[in-house]
Order: sequence, then C-alpha cells, then structure tokens
Amino acid sequence: MPRFALTVEYDGRPFMGWQRQSHGPSVQQAIEEAIEAISGEKVRVHTAGRTDAGVHALAMRAHFDLETQLTAFRIMEGINARLRPQPVAILACDVVDEEWHARFSCIGRRYLYKLTNRRAPLTLDKGQSWQVAPDLNTDGMHEAAQCLLGQHDFTTFRSVQCQAKSPIKTLDSISVTRFGEEIEVEVAARSFLHHQVRSIVGCLKMVGVGKWSAADLKAALAAKDRNALGFNAPPDGLYFVEAIYPASDIE
Repeated sequence: MPRFALTVEYDGRPFMGWQRQSHGPSVQQAIEEAIEAISGEKVRVHTAGRTDAGVHALAMRAHFDLETQLTAFRIMEGINARLRPQPVAILACDVVDEEWHARFSCIGRRYLYKLTNRRAPLTLDKGQSWQVAPDLNTDGMHEAAQCLLGQHDFTTFRSVQCQAKSPIKTLDSISVTRFGEEIEVEVAARSFLHHQVRSIVGCLKMVGVGKWSAADLKAALAAKDRNALGFNAPPDGLYFVEAIYPASDIE
C-alpha cells in the first residue's frame, strides 16, 4: 500500500489543534475528511508534531497510507480542493518508503515564535503574533536564553498536562532577533515538551521588560518546578516551522 508524505501549512485559529477532538474541529480531522472525500477510504494521518489550539504551521510533515491508485499530484490537488475555505493547504505530496514515519523518522523540529513590540493594536497580524506593548530588550532576551541550551530537566517549562515520559530534553539552538517592531524567537530540538516553547517565550518576555534577569531565568530552569514559571505565552505567535529527517529520507 503506497505511503504518502504531506507538507502542510495552516492557520491554527479556527482549530482545537492538530489532533482530532470530540469538542471541536481539528486540522487532522479536516485533512482526513478531505482524503476520504476524494478516495472513498477512511485513513489516519500521522504527524511530526501535535500543535495546540491556535498554533500555526508553515511546513508540518504528515503521512498516510492509501490503497486507491492516485498520483501524489492528484491527491494534493484533491485534498486542497476539499479543504477550501478552511485555512489549511497541502504544499507538497510525495510517495515515500513504507518504513518512513512522519513522527518516528523525524530527528529534529524547529519552531518560530513571533512577537510584535508596539502599543498600537494589531490588525493584519491579530491572532498570528503576540503583541507586547512595553519596550523589549531583545539583546538581553537572547543572552539570557542561552542558559537553556543543551540537555536539561525542563519541568518548569512543561505543561501539567504533558504526556511525555521524561522532562529531560536537549535544546539545540535558541535565538531572539528583532526586525523593527517584529521580534522572532527561533528554537530547535529533536523534540519538545507540551507548552515548552510557549513557556520559554513567556519567561523571555519577563526578561525583556526587566522583571526578570538572566539569573532569574536560570534559577527557574534549575527549580524543576512548574510553579517557578514566570509566564506562559499565548498560542498566537507560535509556528511549527520544520521537521528534519535523515539525508537518506525525503527532504
């Protein structure tokens, strides 16, 4: 049975997250229903990451198996036609080896968090960036963030609902960069805990406005206690950017 890999872009605002939910629409449900509509087959779509309600994706990777003999191009076009007008788009569809798995073959993930540092209300970016009115010291945020690099117990930055077996994760890179009033926090790791990126950004905001020092952030990490968290950033500015696979796999 052919296995197809998808690259998916979506605006997370209308959805309860990626994963199917009994109490609201999800990205997974929208795609699975579109595939059934064009093929007549019920499928399960597996993904590289499960984003929360309101979180967006620029290039989420996913896969599914399909018996119907359709080309990858026809599948992509058919899914996109059925998804309209929902804010979900299939950017690419490829045939992959049956051993390839969107989640378990993935060796790295990158997230981007967008902040808008201004007092005027957001118009075009409302729901797609976190507005912070007070001036943010982005150099101080970037410098403080470096204490999070490497392997640590990230319990402080982990949701109480997180289902991961261990709070220990290895952060490969983190940066805070300003482009005028726009600020981008980029984070990369093999995998993340539930709310880890949002919790990190929330604490970096505390540093940026001068309520926390770099030492406070380091102390929060060392506490290994969710109660030591300074702030959990909203989902608005969070984007799943990239899922990384071995060079022998599709890119």
